[in-house]
Amino acid sequence: MAQKARKDRARSNAAALNNLHIGALAVNVLFLLWHFFFRSRSLLAWFIFSLPSFLCQFALERTGRPSYDAATKTLKSSGEDLAAPGLTEYMFDVVWVTWATTILVAFLGNWAWLVWAVVPAYGAYKGYGMLGAAKQMAQMGAGAEGAAPAGNRRQRRAV
Repeated sequence: MAQKARKDRARSNAAALNNLHIGALAVNVLFLLWHFFFRSRSLLAWFIFSLPSFLCQFALERTGRPSYDAATKTLKSSGEDLAAPGLTEYMFDVVWVTWATTILVAFLGNWAWLVWAVVPAYGAYKGYGMLGAAKQMAQMGAGAEGAAPAGNRRQRRAV
């Protein structure tokens, strides 16, 4: 049963990574074709703003791509779960926002790179929320350390 779950994860990871790479290729080729044949856009800005997307794709590829034994073709590792919430989800968000921004820049102009400001703003928002949660947990831990439990066993369980 565990082997089936590993195979399913390997299959879904491989499909997700293939779709990710095909999408990246399509968006970036579209941008470059638009730049060279229709309207000139800033290639320096494209490279700078696309670099985080390329790095996220590289990290997702390294952690999520399943590996197989070369001789026996058996599954060695199914890779990390690419459907997991948290950092993996945020990396996919960075890639998708970059794609949307790249398409907007190609059709609307270089000012559309401002849409990409959503990425660090969202990261700061999530980081601030995690900082607040960590602070609250630290306060709860410090309060529980110094206080001795009062009352009988039934009263302590009720709390």
